[in-house]
Amino acid sequence: MRTTQSLSKLALAVCLGVTSVATLALAPQPAFANDTAAGLQAEDVFALEYASDPQLSPDGRYLIYQRNSNDIMHDNTHRTLWLLDLEQGSHTPLFADQYQYSSARWSPSGDRIVFVANRDGSAQLYMHWVKQNKTARISQLQKGVSGLRWSPDGQWLAFSMNVGASDKALSVSLPAKPQGANWAPPPKLINRARYQADGAGILEPSFRHIFVLPADGGSPRQLTRGDYQHGSDLTWRPDSQAILFSANRDKDWEYQGLQGDLYAVTLDGQLTQLTDADGREYQPRFSPDGQQLAYLSSHAKPVPYRNAKLNVMAADGSEQRQLASDFDRSVADYRWLDAEQFFIQYDDQAQRKVARLTLSGELTDVVDDVAGTTIGRPYLSGEFDSVGETIAYTKGSAKRPADIAIWRDGEVTQLTQLNDDVLAHRQLGEVHELRYQSSFDGEQIQGWYITPPDFDPNKKYPVILEIHGGPHLAYGPYFSAEMQRMAAAGYVVFYDNHRGSTSYGERFALLLDGKYSSKEDYADHDSGLDALIAKGFIDTDNQFIAGGSAGGIASAYAIGLTDRFNAAVVVKPVINWISKVLTADSYLYQIPNQFPGMPWDEFEHYWQRSPLSLVGNVTTPTMLMTGESDRRTPISETEQFYQALKLRHVDTVMVRIPGSPHGIAGKPSRLINKVEYTLAWFEKYRR
Repeated sequence: MRTTQSLSKLALAVCLGVTSVATLALAPQPAFANDTAAGLQAEDVFALEYASDPQLSPDGRYLIYQRNSNDIMHDNTHRTLWLLDLEQGSHTPLFADQYQYSSARWSPSGDRIVFVANRDGSAQLYMHWVKQNKTARISQLQKGVSGLRWSPDGQWLAFSMNVGASDKALSVSLPAKPQGANWAPPPKLINRARYQADGAGILEPSFRHIFVLPADGGSPRQLTRGDYQHGSDLTWRPDSQAILFSANRDKDWEYQGLQGDLYAVTLDGQLTQLTDADGREYQPRFSPDGQQLAYLSSHAKPVPYRNAKLNVMAADGSEQRQLASDFDRSVADYRWLDAEQFFIQYDDQAQRKVARLTLSGELTDVVDDVAGTTIGRPYLSGEFDSVGETIAYTKGSAKRPADIAIWRDGEVTQLTQLNDDVLAHRQLGEVHELRYQSSFDGEQIQGWYITPPDFDPNKKYPVILEIHGGPHLAYGPYFSAEMQRMAAAGYVVFYDNHRGSTSYGERFALLLDGKYSSKEDYADHDSGLDALIAKGFIDTDNQFIAGGSAGGIASAYAIGLTDRFNAAVVVKPVINWISKVLTADSYLYQIPNQFPGMPWDEFEHYWQRSPLSLVGNVTTPTMLMTGESDRRTPISETEQFYQALKLRHVDTVMVRIPGSPHGIAGKPSRLINKVEYTLAWFEKYRR
């Protein structure tokens, strides 16, 4: 499944691209070893795996999941499909070769499996007949698909796919190019509000539409029309004659990112609107008896965070009601258990849980260790599926990325051990919880710290404060390759869920409404460091700070407020909110929901939130790191801070990641780059 081979120090250095910053020495790179005392090593990243997308067969006997492995030769994540027999206990590859596989879905009768693969050069749909053990390509699609769903009668597949559109905003008459002439590429005319996306660049004009394809293969048929984006959260009506989805079909839909209604489209293209509430209704699913329709919803108030609620109505659209309306957590996913209850997924106090929720609003937790589908940093993550009283889910921990586990009859059984071949031979850092009060207002904050392997509480250790992104996301006590690598280098790594983090309810998440960044969230980090120092094993002469995205903003803001840190690593930050919101791909959502008005009307507010406003205070040596193709926090933001710090003669370096979008750890080598450059910078300023 994985390719592992020893790398010499020279080969590893070339892989990491260290020659691009000649004056910066990387931390020492040990060779592969069987030494169980060694913590996580840089090259171990290529050997890590995790499970995702568990899918139970309709009878609950089998489970397919996507197995994700890092490929050292191609520097990507390789996706294969594996099969678990829950009765016999066997674990076998279903499709595991040189191609990429994803989105496996069982037919309603369990006799076939449809999936997406690139076996013929592009992403296409394939069908596998289980009993016959035969596989065939069934599509010739021009674009990638989303929301793949079987019709209840097993005759059709539904999905959404982009359809190109021609912009007719301007008629330009140009002279003809002579045959054989070599002219410059023609201009690109852009007239749409949403014209770019991180990871995709400048978008070709297109709209997402709903399609159906015969399950035996053939030509796809487009069901929706119009210049609108139709959602990929599809579900079939029980009679297999219509598909439900979410969309905003208002003429100003580009400016209404928080609006969306449920629609049904029949197989002959007749469209019916089912909901019209203010806000967004999405992810519809019929009850097993077909008499009720559930869906998620969120309000459209101009705030940066909102809980998602579970709703139910009769199949004809009547008797709409919200379940557990006073439940102050966000419902992320759900499955009908029977006509009276659900399994739902939600985050609470840095744990991802699956719970049983009845139509009367009674909530009972079932499992609380859904996790592990992120490798780099310890974000809340994970997925589940259910059939009857069986729940399949991705089970993670502080010591392991996601494996597959089953909950039945109140018992959890872990079915895979994907990383024992690597991590069982590494002594990982221990993750400890730390709860404390913020010095700003006494707000209780939850945090964690990782101690180095062979930790001795009688010794003193340098500390790294690492701040999560979002800011409306959350860390938890889960495996993190980045932080374990830092701990292996001898650091105590501290991270917290500061105000604004999710999984603590709307009130806590909205404490940063209009206040990001600020002295308030910095006080949460500062107080956590003080609480950790009080334990007696932190070397107060060696304190460091790092963070990415929203964590990069917080790190840049922090060094404008304090000089307690020896050095900082500021990753993909926003430095100037005025320029950021008018250059990044997120402006349509960010301006109306995170700020009190337009930047030209609320200049002082934007400026007060900007780390650049505090640059005159900065004395902390700073490394800046951003992808050159980042459109979420454009590299022009990084360049502003770099040049400002250079003008002030503050020691600073800029690490540019060629070709990388916002997710600079999206390739294994880039994750390694990020951590090893960070450690090298901190080692330079370690006293």
